[in-house]
Amino acid sequence: MLTHINTLTFNGLEIQRVDLQAQISSGLPNFIIVGLPDKAIAESKERVRAAVQSLGLQLPPKRIVINLAPADLLKEGSHFDLPIALGILSVMGIVPAAALNDYMVMGELGLDGAILPVNGVLPVAVQAAKDCLGLICPAACGAEASWAGLQKIAAAPNLQCLINHLQNTEFLPLPAPAQPAIDDITLDMADVKGQETAKRALEIAAAGGHNMLMVGPPGSGKSMLAARLPSILPPMTVEEALATAMIKSVAGELKTSGLSFTRPFRDPHHSASTPALVGGGRRGTPGEISLAHNGVLFLDELPEFNRPTLEALRQPLENGSVQISRVNAHTVFPSDFQLIAAMNPCRCGYLGNKDKECSRAPLCAKEYMSKISGPLLDRIDIKIEVPAVSPWDLAGAKRGETSATIRSRVIAARKIQADRLAAAGETSICTNARLKGKLLEDLCVMDPEAETLLITFADQNKLSARAYHRTLRLARTIADLQNESKIRKLHIAEALSYRQSQYF
Repeated sequence: MLTHINTLTFNGLEIQRVDLQAQISSGLPNFIIVGLPDKAIAESKERVRAAVQSLGLQLPPKRIVINLAPADLLKEGSHFDLPIALGILSVMGIVPAAALNDYMVMGELGLDGAILPVNGVLPVAVQAAKDCLGLICPAACGAEASWAGLQKIAAAPNLQCLINHLQNTEFLPLPAPAQPAIDDITLDMADVKGQETAKRALEIAAAGGHNMLMVGPPGSGKSMLAARLPSILPPMTVEEALATAMIKSVAGELKTSGLSFTRPFRDPHHSASTPALVGGGRRGTPGEISLAHNGVLFLDELPEFNRPTLEALRQPLENGSVQISRVNAHTVFPSDFQLIAAMNPCRCGYLGNKDKECSRAPLCAKEYMSKISGPLLDRIDIKIEVPAVSPWDLAGAKRGETSATIRSRVIAARKIQADRLAAAGETSICTNARLKGKLLEDLCVMDPEAETLLITFADQNKLSARAYHRTLRLARTIADLQNESKIRKLHIAEALSYRQSQYF
């Protein structure tokens, strides 16, 4: 006898269908799994055997063959346990084969028959909905799967309950979507005393999704400012929250079944390797830039990162996605993130400080800055200096604007951008930082004085075409914050001021 089970394997976020074929035939007792299984699948034989025994059953003393088709596709993951068990039970006549035809199946088995949670349930549920299939998954993942809008979800706590459900002797309730995660942002921009220029630049960066680099001595507040950026960013839309949750689900970082509408904030240590930052590894897992999709990637101590690791950011910063090429597969992950970086002006951190001057200037700064390439700097829209704040200013300064006040202006500016893009028939992007080509020319209209200033400055300072266009996008955001339909000379002047620094 032969039975078929619909299951899957992952290639990044892409779901690749797998036809699991189970056969029991006469011959010497054996249990074989073929079709390029990895170690976790090869070990599933013992988990399946023990789980079936927990039902009071024994595998027949015959030749059991599990084929994972297509046979030339590498299969990975412990989520094949449940499909293998159901395939064998279907051939044994315990589970009706017809009841499994309309389901995608995934789940790990415990030795006692419990169905344990696995990674990647949300993207699988989305794919199952597209294929007009139901989903059989662990009970712990049922609320996560329900966000895909499936009407057929069998989320079972153990193998016995699932068999009863498939035999129509017991019915598993349809899991309800968990409540959205509560916004737990507690940091507020009002905590930052002084640094008005940096706070203004951070507001512009948030409004247009622009990349930003802060340079200043140790303790000047660079990390403090960056940590408060999520508090002034608008919440994610449902589509953005789902896309971000699917990446976390595949990476095994979806800690709660409820969607979070707070934009992700990732701050990897500077010792992070290139695969950890951009993704990769043996199983092609998403890296920090993909986990920061629709949110913020903060790189503190930027020159301390490895040079190849930083250079790997160049293509994702332009395209909003990263392609990881391996011998066996090519994986594409979304990575539409906002880069916020911070660094000291030199290795000791005190270049230009009149009270504690760098002892090796200017060589110390030259060596330190040379770790960041020109092409990477060219992709950063805002470069600002964050000077040290004196104790007198810290003690005497009043609390500034709250994050809620700044956030209201950011949301208003983003709505202007969304309405403008919708009127132009563009729905794939939502911020000025992603404007390109003809769309950039049509939506970034300058008055004559502004155009003359930008062209003159670009010619005198030999700005690249990329820097020219990024300045134009930045000026568009500044105009949106002031609710101006046309880019004026003042907007261009402010945008140009953020591209110049004594350090670069």
